[in-house]
Amino acid sequence: MFPLNTVLFPGVSVPLHVFEDRYRALVHKLLTVDDPAERLFGSFAIREGYEVGDHGGQSLHRIGCYLQLTEVEAHEDGTFDIVAVGRGRVRLDAVDTSNAYLSGEVVRLTETDDGVHPEVAERTLALFTRYREELSELRGSEVLAGDLPHDPAYLAWSLAATCLLTMRQRQALLEAETVELRLAMIAEMLHDELSAMRAVPSLPATEVARTRWSPN
Repeated sequence: MFPLNTVLFPGVSVPLHVFEDRYRALVHKLLTVDDPAERLFGSFAIREGYEVGDHGGQSLHRIGCYLQLTEVEAHEDGTFDIVAVGRGRVRLDAVDTSNAYLSGEVVRLTETDDGVHPEVAERTLALFTRYREELSELRGSEVLAGDLPHDPAYLAWSLAATCLLTMRQRQALLEAETVELRLAMIAEMLHDELSAMRAVPSLPATEVARTRWSPN
């Protein structure tokens, strides 16, 4: 497992710099797996604690994301720069600290979805378009640019990763049980953010997300 002070999502590509011993050990372990498709590890947002040090990840959220290691660049000092792609959601049932790296027992979660009403996806996408335009105007340059996927499930994950949300909001989106619910939650968050931006015309405190979207 790779605990982080952020929430990662399925379908999203994320770069990570690996320098702490236990995470180096995790990368070495993954590289022993012959099939690249099976080089999987879990990421859970830290509820309380730190990413590094003896007290790292003291308390983790139970719902996380499992990722596939797709790119590795090793450095002479023993550190790595890696890229991983989210593959799905998992629930953490137990944690094992007996190995060189943190591990745990997880259950893969599936989307219990009966389809998404087209109006839900259309409203969410329209709100994001307005959000992107107003944020770009405030910043003085285009931000959050790029094409978005048409599939509702991938659209929801892409927006969850792209919008400037708090960690609590991101975790709530990861835990949402259906795509339609997740899209509706994003729409509500965007509506609130647009109202706040118009009331106080300044940029949100968080930086523009740099996470890369990848449907692969």
